[in-house]
Amino acid sequence: MRTYLINLERRPDRLAAMVQQTAALGLSLERIEAVDAQSAEPGKVNHWFTPSGPLGEIPQGDKACLVSHRLAWEMFLAGGESHAVFLEDDVRLSASAGALLTSNGWIPAGVAVVKLEHYGPPGQRVLLDRIRAVGEDFHMGRMLSRHTGAAAYILSRRAAELLLRQTRFDLPVDHLLFNPNNSKLFDSLAPWQLLPAIARQEEFVGEKSDIEGTRRGLRAFGWTYAKREAVRFGYDLKLLPRQIAALIRGAKFVAVGTTD
Repeated sequence: MRTYLINLERRPDRLAAMVQQTAALGLSLERIEAVDAQSAEPGKVNHWFTPSGPLGEIPQGDKACLVSHRLAWEMFLAGGESHAVFLEDDVRLSASAGALLTSNGWIPAGVAVVKLEHYGPPGQRVLLDRIRAVGEDFHMGRMLSRHTGAAAYILSRRAAELLLRQTRFDLPVDHLLFNPNNSKLFDSLAPWQLLPAIARQEEFVGEKSDIEGTRRGLRAFGWTYAKREAVRFGYDLKLLPRQIAALIRGAKFVAVGTTD
């Protein structure tokens, strides 16, 4: 599998760190120059998005991030491989990542999206079903609850084609891929979670994301923030009966964790 790295031109430090990290794991990177919210012409970014969505207005940095991922999906489809890995430049990979990311032979037939990342607090749990072993050291399960973050994942060609057919987006990329509460594509993408995860975003082990600054105004406490959180809670409640039914059928809330 090819590994595509999304990297801002003004962050050569992150590129160098990622090259050093992946070289030690026996991986090579294909760099995708990220769209920079600080310098990109707003119109070229905004035309991909609806004015508002299930979570309200999307911050400009998150818009630029999704367009950057879209460029990487296009690059993947321009080649002939069946699957590809997509990384953001602030991700930290486990020592065991190299063994998984060199080949797609471990990915079951029909699985279109694999989330490689643990996003959120250390005890983050995700509702999974159809849990199965992947070799001796890993498992994977079909995701049935929200687990955002898009710093490390795998797409099949089918998934990339579906994403690229979208002409307008109403969610940030991580919610689009990994949030069943409000992503219209979630059921079609049917993402799976790798257990334990092999990636952790630097936000949880070091510095904040470069796009954090573009979110502050929209996330400042006030009416807009309260409305967005109420809407988010409403989506959570709407999905609850479906999740309870899955639990009755044998799905489990599983701690994601990381290998190291």
